[in-house]
Parts: sequence; C-alpha cells; structure tokens
Amino acid sequence: MKTNIYSRLIAGTMTWGTWGKQLKKTEMIALMQYYLEHGINTFDHADIYGGYTTEEDFGSAFAESGLKREQIQLISKCGIQEISENRDNTVKHYDYSKDHVIWSAEKSLKHLKTDYLDVFLLHRPSPLMQPAEIAEAITHLKAQGKIKAFGVSNFTPSQTELLAQNTDIDTNQIECSLSQHSAMHDGSLDHMMVNKIQPMAWSPLGTVFKEDNAQSKRIHEQLEVLQEKYSATKDQLLLAWILKHPAKINPVIGTTNKKRIENAVNALDINLELEDWFKLLVASQGHKVP
Repeated sequence: MKTNIYSRLIAGTMTWGTWGKQLKKTEMIALMQYYLEHGINTFDHADIYGGYTTEEDFGSAFAESGLKREQIQLISKCGIQEISENRDNTVKHYDYSKDHVIWSAEKSLKHLKTDYLDVFLLHRPSPLMQPAEIAEAITHLKAQGKIKAFGVSNFTPSQTELLAQNTDIDTNQIECSLSQHSAMHDGSLDHMMVNKIQPMAWSPLGTVFKEDNAQSKRIHEQLEVLQEKYSATKDQLLLAWILKHPAKINPVIGTTNKKRIENAVNALDINLELEDWFKLLVASQGHKVP
C-alpha cells in the first residue's frame, strides 16, 4: 500500500448543511476544530452535498476559523448532475467531459476557499466515461497544482482499471460496513491492495442502527455479547471490525455529535480477536463461512 496520508478516520460533511443538521457558521467552525483536536484532519466533500451548497458553507466557515490550510486535508467529488435549483439539468445523470471535470474542480476550490484539493474523486461511474478525456482533465488540474491526487468513488475493479490505463488512481471510496461487506468478497478490496489504491468507506456503521430486520437483530445480539469483553459501545465495535481489515480502510464518519466522534476515535484502540471478527461476520451473513 502507498503511505496513507489521510487521517485514520475521515470527517464526512454530507449532513453538515441543508441535507442534515443545517449547522450555522459558528457551529461548523467549532466542529472542524473538535475534529482536529481529536486527530481527524481530513474532511470529505462532494459538490452535490446540500444540493450543491455545503462546500460553500464549509468554505465560508473555514475562512473564518483561523485554521491554516496545511492543518487540514480536503477531499471532493464531482460528476453527479442532479436536478437542482443550482443546476440546469432535466434528468439526473453523470458528466465526465474534460470541461466539466475541470469546471467542477475549480468550482469546488472556489467554494471551499482553497487553492488545491488533496484528492479529487469521480463520484460514481458512468457508462459513457472516456478514460483518455478524463485523464486530460486530471493532468491539467495536477499541472496547475489544483489537485494533489486523483481517485474514484463507488467504482468496481474493472471500472477502476478502465481509468488506470490513462491516469494514476490513488483512492477508491466505497460503501463498506459489517452489514454491507461485499467489497471484502467481490475482489474490490483485493484489487485496491494489489494496485496500492487507498480504500475509504462511506457509511461505515452500515444499516445496523437504521433498519429493524433479521440481519440487524443478529448483529445487535453479537455486539451485545462483545460489548462487555471489549468495554466498548456498539458503534465502536462496528468501526473496529472495518479497521481490522488488512487493506487499512479509512472509515468516513458522518457524525456531528461530539460523543460519537470520541467513540470513533477510541475505536482505533480496539483490536478485535480473530474469532470475534468472524463471529460478527457470521452474524451479518446469517450463516457460517464456507
């Protein structure tokens, strides 16, 4: 693997704005500072968050936070064209034309009040991607110092390889959790390890606290057994499960709750025993491993 330059946990900003908590500027500044105080200095964005408004809200707060740019790392994503009052679209689609990729990166820089992005991702794969054209855009952005690294999000190994023929892929941000662990079996994480691509995981707690189904009930039962053994909360154990994977996945935690941030940081100190890791996998799957 390449050296993991990002904080072990990444702060996801999707719900900071109008898609969630609708934080005021002062609240955003306080949250940034709280994350930094707890060793989390990488912030994950996408142009689409908040209906194309959250980056600008964050940038405005960052500009008044007193924080220096070198204290934090910024991730953003482009490509999803949503029907929104802030975009002239008639259908949700993906746009990875050279002009749009460059325009999107420059728009994110303007909104985030920064001269560069630490990594710039294509948000979701498109059937109409032109690898050479995307590479031209990324080469241009790197040459101008506007992005340091390039990656993808929600890409399969074959989709990643399609782009990797023309440009370096540093990161792939995927869905990965105990309740959605297909990336551990379908070759996605294997591919990243072989090709030295840094995996990040969105929704790392999965649906365990969101859905009342048979899978969630089995997982909760097993978590309750392990809580006392590890003196840990359920959310900590769920993160510890992902963190144990040899791909060294960076979980993207979307919470704005200070206690949950503390819990997440403390999960870094939990080393699940081998059989306990598999007990949780079995609980998720509903059957023993082959």
